[in-house]
Amino acid sequence: MRSNVGIRDVARAAGVSVGTVSNVLNYPDQVSTPTLAKVQATIKELGFVRNGLARQLRMGRGTAIGLVVVNVANPFFAGLAHELEAAAETAGHTVVIGSSDQNPAREQRYIDLFDEQRVRGLLIVPQHGMTPRLARLRANGTPVVLFDSNVDSREVCSVGLDGDAGGYLAVRHLIETGRRRLVIAGGPLAQIGDRVAGASRAARDNHDVTLSIMETSDLTVEEGRNVAERILALPEQDRPDAVFATNDLLAIGLLQTLNVDGRLSVPDDIAIVGYDDIDFAASTIVPLTTIRQPRASLARAALDLLEEEIDGDEAHQHGRHLLQPELIIRDSTT
Repeated sequence: MRSNVGIRDVARAAGVSVGTVSNVLNYPDQVSTPTLAKVQATIKELGFVRNGLARQLRMGRGTAIGLVVVNVANPFFAGLAHELEAAAETAGHTVVIGSSDQNPAREQRYIDLFDEQRVRGLLIVPQHGMTPRLARLRANGTPVVLFDSNVDSREVCSVGLDGDAGGYLAVRHLIETGRRRLVIAGGPLAQIGDRVAGASRAARDNHDVTLSIMETSDLTVEEGRNVAERILALPEQDRPDAVFATNDLLAIGLLQTLNVDGRLSVPDDIAIVGYDDIDFAASTIVPLTTIRQPRASLARAALDLLEEEIDGDEAHQHGRHLLQPELIIRDSTT
């Protein structure tokens, strides 16, 4: 089998014109059935693969949509990517995924790559909102939608959960179950500021409630275990009786560590609320109370906004689109 087989090679081997091969590739309904079958068989025999990038350059842009998430290993972002792929497929798009791993330089490399590949649009969970690099991408004609609830809606469209409302729901629920010494676990703080604000607002509504923060460097199971060890190291009278973990992975790490050897019982000694409602949340050692983020709705809303920009919809206006959270009560708090 030859390498680098071109469209002229296919035409010569099939005994047809280059234009006919092009029609087979792009407009097969315009080719007679016998000719279509012959050319397709020749393509398969020679191992011809079309040059997608060259085609995109001729057409202006491709059909691929770039997606950059913070960490594709996080079940929430993996689920969001899955929902986006499903929604994009019905619209004739393909989603290409990159994970920044909370590294701004890596995030920029993905943006550069997608720009070079002339993707149809970009969906991104940004490290620092609307950066100059993202602004240049938009200026060059690539539509961009952020999964970010804190961005200036005059510059770009954003989709996110109302984190302030989510934090408020979580802490209000803990207070309603009788908890009074509360801790928020999570970080970096720049990523969870809206959740902290909502949680603080709920605590201020109750004068006998104390609320402190245990900041983490990431939102992972390992960081959740570290928070649990910090809590266990406190004198018994200083330990919190509830933790609002700002994502479910942190909450799972807390559960795994606090329940070992019966050191602290969840929820009898300490209640835990997570955030995201990933698939594992309902099947942890103690089923986890959490704030649900509707991944399918987030994906569909972001894709709709991106398609409006792609299509040049005159009625389209940039905006901040916040979906409302839902409290899912399970055994970790009751």
